[in-house]
Amino acid sequence: MDSRESRLAPHITPAGAWALAMGTSIGWGSLVITSNTYLSQAGPLGSTLGMIAGALIMLLIAANYVYLINCYPEAGGAYAYARDSFGYDFGFLTAWFLMLTYLAMFWANATALPLFVRVFFGDILRVGRLYTLFGYDVYLGEALLSAAAIALTALLCMRSGRGPVRLMVAFVSLFTVGITVCFAAAMLKKTVPLTPRFVPEKGALSQIVRIACISPWAFIGFECISHGAEEFTFRRSRLRRIFAVSVCLITLLYVFVTLLSVTAYPPEYDSWLAYIRDLGSQDGLRGLPAFYAAERYLGGFGVVLLTASLFALVATSLIGNLFALSRLFYALARDDIFPVRYAELNVRRVPAGAVALAAGISALIPFVGRTAIGWIVDVTTIGATLIYGIVSAAALKMARTRGDAAQKWTGGLGALVMAAFGAYLLIPNLFTEGSIETESYFLFIVWAVLGFLFFRRVLKKDRSRRFGKSVVVWVALLSLVLFVSLVWMSRSVMDATARAMGNLQASYAAAGFAGDQSAVIAREISGIRFSNARSILVIVGIMALSLGVLFNNYSLMSRRAQESETQLGLVRDLANRDPLTGVKSKHAYAEKEKQVDGEIASGLPPFAVAVCDVNGLKHVNDTLGHKAGDAYIRAASAMICEIFKHSPVYRIGGDEFAVYLTGRDYERRTELMQQLHDRSAANIAGGEVVVAGGLSDFRPGEDRDIHTVFARADGRMYEEKAALKALGARTR
Repeated sequence: MDSRESRLAPHITPAGAWALAMGTSIGWGSLVITSNTYLSQAGPLGSTLGMIAGALIMLLIAANYVYLINCYPEAGGAYAYARDSFGYDFGFLTAWFLMLTYLAMFWANATALPLFVRVFFGDILRVGRLYTLFGYDVYLGEALLSAAAIALTALLCMRSGRGPVRLMVAFVSLFTVGITVCFAAAMLKKTVPLTPRFVPEKGALSQIVRIACISPWAFIGFECISHGAEEFTFRRSRLRRIFAVSVCLITLLYVFVTLLSVTAYPPEYDSWLAYIRDLGSQDGLRGLPAFYAAERYLGGFGVVLLTASLFALVATSLIGNLFALSRLFYALARDDIFPVRYAELNVRRVPAGAVALAAGISALIPFVGRTAIGWIVDVTTIGATLIYGIVSAAALKMARTRGDAAQKWTGGLGALVMAAFGAYLLIPNLFTEGSIETESYFLFIVWAVLGFLFFRRVLKKDRSRRFGKSVVVWVALLSLVLFVSLVWMSRSVMDATARAMGNLQASYAAAGFAGDQSAVIAREISGIRFSNARSILVIVGIMALSLGVLFNNYSLMSRRAQESETQLGLVRDLANRDPLTGVKSKHAYAEKEKQVDGEIASGLPPFAVAVCDVNGLKHVNDTLGHKAGDAYIRAASAMICEIFKHSPVYRIGGDEFAVYLTGRDYERRTELMQQLHDRSAANIAGGEVVVAGGLSDFRPGEDRDIHTVFARADGRMYEEKAALKALGARTR
């Protein structure tokens, strides 16, 4: 197969990248949930200022993504950046929470479709009641609609690469225009003041900060462009503008919907605040402030326009999140974390197996009910903060390596801001009473524990010994789990206390005690909350101190162990390192042969061997001297290492090299060999280094040792040598 056909097809245009960022980050919640949540917590001005502050922070995170996409232009996004910056353990941890984030948003929008039907078409799908789960009635008709939406989205994404992207562009254009038109009409025709501008009971600054800190939730998905880095049809230099435009437009649309929702309210209410706080008692369009306002100013046309926009929002979120999930699964399969079959591409060069896996994982979700989905979506706020922090740290590390001063500031500041957001979200009662449900903390713990269990499976099948090298990563995750467990326990106690106080108040009222005790009860609950926060801070401080000592001791022991092995390592390195070129030596290749031969019987990941021979070395030695010959060998070695940058290179003879290809280089082996041929052919005329190469794949069940693979590659190398000779290359 042509190497191009074994890679993802390039089909994402600049408009497609913009649509992926916009469509994946804005979903059902932007029209139905976000405006209500933001308004009830910060009012129109507080929400607007908070979202603008959040947008500025997201532009910072976007700059880190742009930098890393240019450094690592491959599928996998944050997973690939964490893996290549901090190692495979860190990469797995990032992928695990990235996976939950995309799955949660995919599930939330798939299960929102029945709500869409319920609001605009009544109870036609509320048939076949199955059960009540966490207070939510699950109906067979509604569950089947969500399941069908998942299946149709998967089918669309499997059958085409360009089709879903073109749909994204059309749908994103639709909801951008639809929301903007409704907002503009409201601003031109509104008759009520947008007051109060903040929620009266809280400070203005705290409301703005609160909205800014939950802003990662509103932007989740804008970074899905990073998963399509192998599929761009344009230069990556255009990414900075695409990201900037996307973040700004996302922010504007959120602001438009939020402000639209306060421009009109039913006549029985004296302000938008009274209306928003009583939404639970409203039905139909009156229960959706943005739709109520659109009908007020544009009549039926406004409702139709906003309904079409809402449908487009749900559709783009489904497509975008499934796209991101499938490319993440594809990257994990290429690294042998998931079964390798999920890295296979169909005839359209789409990872159909990875798409099917994401859809299969989601198949039973419609039968769980919206209550549990809401708890899972809450977890994504924590997940997004964690992921954006890791991406920023990876950008900081790469910038330090490459000496990019401006990017060091961007990466470092992004990491610090996300750490502050994490503290805000994970320590409720310290800064805020908390907007994340108690059950969401528990689900975070469950997902982390499942990650530990799945990582054990990865370790068992890891024959390349890539995982399990970073104890710090897993100690940190365990510490996070213990801390979140503490928060969950504290929140559970507070919930139980509030219920007990409420029951006590009701009992007093029923017994006929005079006076309203609600103020006293509220004061007591506030005192308990403060006491809980103080206890959490003390325990967190003790945990942080203990972990600091633990990591310091571990670092000291590691240094001592490293010092004790330095001499042995130097001797081993001298034997395994070729002194002329710096690549691995003939002795190291012999050790590799023994290792591979010993593992062939038990099964190995796919691999290939390339044999490379330097053409014209004898002529250089005879005419220019052995010093020039040594320089010629070093140049040949540098060219081979540059082409096979992810594979070990061995110098096994005076002018002969071997390369052991696995992973990404194995997948691109045909392309890399073509690069070697093209470089050598181009060097013939200029008298530069020429290298003849031959490649052979390992054939399971047929090859009993690596030498058989080497012999086939060696034969093909001589065929290439003859071909280069025909082009004018010297053979000796």
